[in-house]
Amino acid sequence: MSSDERTFRELGLSENLLRALDELGYEKPTPIQSASIDPLMAGKDILGQAQTGTGKTGAFALPLLNKVTSQTTPQILVLAPTRELAVQVAEAFSSYAKFMKNFHVLPIYGGQSMQQQLNALKRGPQVIVGTPGRVMDHMRRGTLKLDSLKALVLDEADEMLKMGFIDDIEWILEHTPSERQLALFSATMPEQIKRVANQHLRSPVHVRIESSQTTVESIEQRFVQVSQHNKLEALVRVLEVENTEGIIIFVRTRNSCVELAEKLEARGYASSPLHGDMNQQARERAVEQLKRGKLDILIATDVAARGLDVERIGHVVNYDIPYDAEAYVHRIGRTGRAGRTGMAILFVTSREMRMLRTIERSTNSRISPMKIPSPETVAERRLSRLGEQLAETMNTDLDFMKDAVAQLCQQLEVDTDLLAAALLHQVQQERPLQLPAIQERARDERNERSDRGSDRGDRGSERGERRSREPRPMPASLGSAEALKDNPDLKMCRYVIDVGRENGVGVGNIVGAIANEANIDSRYIGAIQLYDAVTTVDLPDGMPKDVLQHLKKVRVCGKPLNIREAGDQVFVDSGRGARSERPSGDRKPRGDRPMGDRKPRAASGDKPFADRKPRADKPAGERKPRKPREE
Repeated sequence: MSSDERTFRELGLSENLLRALDELGYEKPTPIQSASIDPLMAGKDILGQAQTGTGKTGAFALPLLNKVTSQTTPQILVLAPTRELAVQVAEAFSSYAKFMKNFHVLPIYGGQSMQQQLNALKRGPQVIVGTPGRVMDHMRRGTLKLDSLKALVLDEADEMLKMGFIDDIEWILEHTPSERQLALFSATMPEQIKRVANQHLRSPVHVRIESSQTTVESIEQRFVQVSQHNKLEALVRVLEVENTEGIIIFVRTRNSCVELAEKLEARGYASSPLHGDMNQQARERAVEQLKRGKLDILIATDVAARGLDVERIGHVVNYDIPYDAEAYVHRIGRTGRAGRTGMAILFVTSREMRMLRTIERSTNSRISPMKIPSPETVAERRLSRLGEQLAETMNTDLDFMKDAVAQLCQQLEVDTDLLAAALLHQVQQERPLQLPAIQERARDERNERSDRGSDRGDRGSERGERRSREPRPMPASLGSAEALKDNPDLKMCRYVIDVGRENGVGVGNIVGAIANEANIDSRYIGAIQLYDAVTTVDLPDGMPKDVLQHLKKVRVCGKPLNIREAGDQVFVDSGRGARSERPSGDRKPRGDRPMGDRKPRAASGDKPFADRKPRADKPAGERKPRKPREE
């Protein structure tokens, strides 16, 4: 059996890694993985030449993870040219090591809080993925000690050369243990990269993978750029406008699979989840229903869609972008089979544009941009479909219905036009022909809050500024979220967290923790009101459940946030501060002077929710606690 036909199990990976690969839907090693895993597991150095998107991260991450022990010191160091790639590689390590106990991976890069990284390094991560400049900073400070380093990886070395990191790389290599293993990967091999390789690699194994042409000619490929927060709305509009019978929507996790299926069902779409936790009988039933037209949409994970071939599948939607180009090709191959045509639509957030370009290069194809259909386009499409259904109905015997119309017009004293409009209005209630205007919806919500006499502090005139102009006592009810000044159409939700002024917390701590841990741009973090024992914060409505669960555990000033919707909670005085209860008596807590103006620290990205998943290995995004102000 040739090396490229071997399975991951035959390559000698541990059971924990094999279990994670199975869950991720990896069927067999890619060519570069087959060529690299054996020598790296044998302790040899590697000089690899391959394009991004060929499975290169797995080629070095899997064999090196196979060697990681529970010792809480850095054992693997990966250098990457950009923050985005560092995060991507760290996430891949985390996914592969999902079933490894007490494993931690830490990305470190410039622009991130140094204190946050120092706190994370104290936890003893076994894998560090960083940009050269920030890695050097920590090494010089003595906060990153590499005495126990087993392996060092230079990922996309040619890109680091272009960005002027070559001297930094050489300095890092000179300050690592001489007996460590070294793997260098680069798409091209300019002279300076060859010089580094010749100087620092010891009898390396050369691996060269030619770029394969994997274009699927029969599949039209398009992408939609959208924020994580608006994905569902964009998906619904695309589903309304696209003319197809069967659709497979790919997501990354089983939880996302079930949640998205439930949300689409609630919106009137005949859909079903398809994931690895379902028994074989349930999975076969879902596929059979799709074949027979009883289902139109399957929401699937990669592993559950293996070998799926249904003639009705005209569209594949990548709701979550795949981890690499190989997975993308595998997904879109569910359509356009046996000479049939198909369409693949990829949802991309701003942070994922780099991966989109990688997929284009790896598949040697152009993925065209696609605009999210407007509400007017959706309305036209729904009306057109209704017309098609009515045209079919007109071919049946309608004599009784004609008499009924005449009788109703006489009874109600209206003409047929008005009666037809009323009947049409009644028929379309579950799926309205006209989408509610976003601005009208936001204005109605603001009017409703005004009618309730909500008392709100003025928001600052500068974007992202949060201010309360004068002290006000803590209310019995925390009220509703207020609209953002610069984004009034964005629906907000009020949350409460279990940390307050008596813990030494400030507005900056709250903004920093949420922006870093949930990857929400600070401009989308709304009003913040600090009290003795709790704090309220307004965030975009529809926070993903996994992000919310992660934020519950994030610690600020030594306390977990335990974030939850404010809802109808009321608060009573406990002596030292407020405690939350369900509505009860009239007793009110003592007032507390709110914090003054303070500009929040900006988070990266330009959308409410960034695409990057929260990582359990990353510590709380907090600064050193400040002393509470003296009254």
